[in-house]
Amino acid sequence: MINKHIKNIELLTFRMKLLALEMARNVGQKGSHLGGSFSCMEILAVLYSHVMKFDAKNPEWDDRDRFILSKAHAVLAFYPVLYEFGFLTIEEIKDFYVNDTLLIGHPMLPEKGFEFSGGSLGHGISQGIGCALAARLKNQDFQTYVLVGDGECQEGSIWESAMLAAHLKLNNLTVIIDNNKLQYDGKCDELLISSNAIVESWKSFGWEVHIANGHSIKELINAFDARSIKGDCPHLIVADTVKGNGISFMENQPEWHHAQLSQSQYEIARREIERFYEK
Repeated sequence: MINKHIKNIELLTFRMKLLALEMARNVGQKGSHLGGSFSCMEILAVLYSHVMKFDAKNPEWDDRDRFILSKAHAVLAFYPVLYEFGFLTIEEIKDFYVNDTLLIGHPMLPEKGFEFSGGSLGHGISQGIGCALAARLKNQDFQTYVLVGDGECQEGSIWESAMLAAHLKLNNLTVIIDNNKLQYDGKCDELLISSNAIVESWKSFGWEVHIANGHSIKELINAFDARSIKGDCPHLIVADTVKGNGISFMENQPEWHHAQLSQSQYEIARREIERFYEK
């Protein structure tokens, strides 16, 4: 039964990736954020199919778990998972990046499953603290999840939030770091912060820290399930990932943070994704 569950999430991720490729191809010369979206596909698939409680027919249900995409440019992972679970229609997906339509380069509008508008990096954990604290004050049991990038951890607001969440003992808050080790202008550990520094810093603030392969459905499930929800500290999952995961010409290439996808590149990428899931 567990293996079937994992397989279903893997197939979900496969569909999300194919849809993301179509969306990126359709925007043409406008380009889109491919690299950082393909590094967090599995994370979002596990969150929505295994971890979170929600109701797509009632997106503002008061007892829903909250998800905040702090690295809000990763919409090529976020929009497909929202489509898969009924928050968005295929017509809305097809209008991605079209002028005067709903789905722009950063998410907005809570009635479609987006808790907050995104854009400027570093704000998501602060917003998550507000949600988690509200749950405590209102005696509600919903959980709050925030996805941040490792490059985003260079924002001072991230560390202020990390200290505050631990001080407030927000055990209903989980932060996931998409640790793909690259940002737009190079390697994270050469620019400011290393993966080891991230882990040790969050531990020192008083967070419960788990590390997982961010492209392994099984490891992600285990990391989420291992959290001590009854404890008195917030939770961090450091998901080790690859930017542009699964596509040979994108993997570990900073220039694919935001780029145009040509028809020929789309065809190569699609074949590589299909071959991987045929194994």
